[in-house]
Amino acid sequence: MTSGKPEARSLDSADSFSLADFMGQSLAIGGSELKKLLRDPTELFSRAVQPVLWLVVFGQVFSRVRGIPTGDIGYLAFMCPGILAQSVLFSAIFYGIAVIWERDLGIVHKLLVSPAYRGALVFGKAISAGFRGLVQTLIIYALAFLMRIEVSLSPGMIAGVLLAVVLGSAIFSTFSLIIACIVKTRERFMGIGQVLTMPLFFASNAIYPLELMPAWLVVFARINPLTYLVDILRGFMIQSGHNTYGFVFDFTVLGLVYAVMVMFASKLYPTLIQ
Repeated sequence: MTSGKPEARSLDSADSFSLADFMGQSLAIGGSELKKLLRDPTELFSRAVQPVLWLVVFGQVFSRVRGIPTGDIGYLAFMCPGILAQSVLFSAIFYGIAVIWERDLGIVHKLLVSPAYRGALVFGKAISAGFRGLVQTLIIYALAFLMRIEVSLSPGMIAGVLLAVVLGSAIFSTFSLIIACIVKTRERFMGIGQVLTMPLFFASNAIYPLELMPAWLVVFARINPLTYLVDILRGFMIQSGHNTYGFVFDFTVLGLVYAVMVMFASKLYPTLIQ
């Protein structure tokens, strides 16, 4: 007799792991999320408002401040990759609230009693978040073109930006899922999400170099994954190249952060319905 509890497989299941099954299940989850987005694309347009305000208003004002050391580039060029990283963060960090809605509608119950890997359920959400991040990338590049901000249009550089955006979206959407599994209610999630976004953004190198920060804030910035996402984007987007830590190091850090988050999210996802 079955206990009625979720029987979704985890990555450490006794059954043999099938990469083909894992990817197929992940793509199915990601595809269903994309269908919801295509039915109501207004969210994408609303997300475009924030980077426009930051670049057009905030960027134009701070580009007149001479005390911000941006090296041999203008402030708008320095800021543009940071605003892209901010857009990725803000669009992904509230992803968990949709999971809470799905829990209330009974969708999470159906997924967890399926034979799908729990990791595939988490990875599928990340695929959808990555698509949203790619849309934000198009918006930022369009703004850069309209504002005559010099960014690299080399196919290789653009491919690096897209890869970094997908990875960053996956990290912050999975982090959002972890928060949703812990707090379990929309009201608590919204409060915590709002508390987390601003510290992550301002305690990074998105809009100013780390050299301007006090020593205690630099310590936090260096364990903040957004710092390494900005570093990658700045290195790929700015024509002269301004990558501080090196692409290999940045991608390694983000990859390890994502792997740890997927592990925790896969364990916590079933607790959402308890």
